[in-house]
Amino acid sequence: MLHISPSPRLNFVLMSMQDADLLHQVDQDEEVMRYLNGGKRSSMQQIKEVMLPRMALYRDEQTGFGIWQVRRSEDNCYLGWVLIRPMYFNTDKPSSDDAEIGWRFMRPYWGQGYASEAANAIACAVLQHNRQLKFLSATAMPDNAGSIAVMKKLGMEYVKHYVHRDSFGELDAVLYRRQAAGLV
Repeated sequence: MLHISPSPRLNFVLMSMQDADLLHQVDQDEEVMRYLNGGKRSSMQQIKEVMLPRMALYRDEQTGFGIWQVRRSEDNCYLGWVLIRPMYFNTDKPSSDDAEIGWRFMRPYWGQGYASEAANAIACAVLQHNRQLKFLSATAMPDNAGSIAVMKKLGMEYVKHYVHRDSFGELDAVLYRRQAAGLV
């Protein structure tokens, strides 16, 4: 199993099918969900029937793909999570050289650099362990300034504005990407 070393302020644990409560906890703030589904809270049923099975499709302890819970080192407080998985994992042709990264943090922990710190630590570890990965990509709604700021802090650059399609529907989105080389 890939172990991700703590960052200066944070610890990371790969989530499992037993972590529904942690996923549900983050999704109970309408502001957190605003740029994902218009601000609708996730039900525990949605977490168990949609989110966990979806996570199981790409979760891999050996590669480090999955959803990583993020905890503050000083008090073990759960802040949110970072996911990393093959880009286009939910299509017939998931990418073998492009990793998608995303994050979701509870609102009291926004604006403190936690998302950037966690995403950087997780991306570096996974990309270093999986040398075939050439790119790191992320998507967000165009007006999600917070997530776009994290993407830029990770050294990502704007690629395109497009309609993102997956099993949750269609969303207006922007894609940011960077070369994996130089991040690790």
